[in-house]
Amino acid sequence: MSEQSFPLPDVGEGLTEAEIVSWKVAPGDRVEINDTLVEIETAKSLVELPSPFAGTVSEILVAEGTTVDVGTPIVTVNDGSAAAPVAAPAPDAAVVEAAADTQSTIAAEPEGSGSVLVGYGSAGSVTSRRRGRPTPAAAPVPPLSVPAASANPIIAKPPIRKLAKDLGVDLSAVQGTGLVGEITRDDVVRSAGQASVFRNIETPAWAPEREERIPVKGMRKAIAQAMVQSAFTAPHVSVFVDVDATRTMEFVKRLKASPDFAGVKVSPLLIMARAIIWAVRRNPTVNATWTENEIIVRHYVNLGIAAATPRGLIVPNVKEAQGMSLLELAKSLEQLTLTARDGKTTPADMQDGTITITNIGVFGMDTGTPILNPGEVGIVALGTIKQKPWVVDGEVRPRFVTTIGGSFDHRVVDGDVVSRFIADVASIIEEPALLLD
Repeated sequence: MSEQSFPLPDVGEGLTEAEIVSWKVAPGDRVEINDTLVEIETAKSLVELPSPFAGTVSEILVAEGTTVDVGTPIVTVNDGSAAAPVAAPAPDAAVVEAAADTQSTIAAEPEGSGSVLVGYGSAGSVTSRRRGRPTPAAAPVPPLSVPAASANPIIAKPPIRKLAKDLGVDLSAVQGTGLVGEITRDDVVRSAGQASVFRNIETPAWAPEREERIPVKGMRKAIAQAMVQSAFTAPHVSVFVDVDATRTMEFVKRLKASPDFAGVKVSPLLIMARAIIWAVRRNPTVNATWTENEIIVRHYVNLGIAAATPRGLIVPNVKEAQGMSLLELAKSLEQLTLTARDGKTTPADMQDGTITITNIGVFGMDTGTPILNPGEVGIVALGTIKQKPWVVDGEVRPRFVTTIGGSFDHRVVDGDVVSRFIADVASIIEEPALLLD
């Protein structure tokens, strides 16, 4: 029998250690090349490690929650040559019944089939990753009894259903706003936010423990080090301005109705992103980095988006954003945020950023004083957009108003540059038609 040991690899530049988050296999499982073995957390992101060889998992060497150095063996796999088959204990009746239940309710989507919105998919079976375990004979599963169509069927694509599950949203209580009542990502996120508000109204009970100790490691440790370095190295200067965003909201509404943007997430953040790129072209020194010997001004934009994830704040960036159309930028922003929420952002996605947006408005905040992403000299904050009384042509009218703020490295840019830059961003939010120049 040939047994292979799999050491923890360096999945990023300069990685020295990582935490084992969750194993995707167990002893006795059969794996093929590139099957996912384990999910690890580095100082920058969650990473899935694929198997470099095929065989049967022999032993898990490192437990979940353990931090190990690069090069440490974490699992062994044998190729099964001249080896007796691994006998896995037969599952009990409850397991067999649950498996049959799962087969009757989960939609299988083989490659090439279309997304299934309602029903049970276009394939007749569901395959399992763990192919090494013998499956005991089971009683035939009775034919699936499909209930009559309800008056309000749940129409949602599989990724939306997964998002709803992750956020604890009951799709049957969500009113879809998409075509033919399809539930969209915005619908799920909005429902999750509303549920959070109602949950927060209730006063939770005190935890039985007097104290809780959370180890400072992984991503949280990296965030702390980066923020301390930024706050105590770069002298921050912050500015703010209130803006009438009514035309931006109207523009977003028109884009959502446009066939060109069908199926693409469109929000005020898209217009904000384009406004920053436009303003950088007019004020290039805000898109720079400081070294002890020189200021490096970048004539391209790798636009960072600060993303709050369950494991902490990360700032992936859209590479070469200055050359993108509005549609291309919208698709890139959507992909970036989805990847961040799923914990799949790679270290490369977070490197070489030039300027950052933080959208604190999604949390209901009017404004804030963000800390610079290390290596950059500018970060712009978009506050919540809500209706307020606003003077237009001498009359008080209800308008959609937001506050735009930003922090900048005063070693590189002075107050006049900062003010012109934020004023340029604000001018686009007030009148998006300026982007047509």
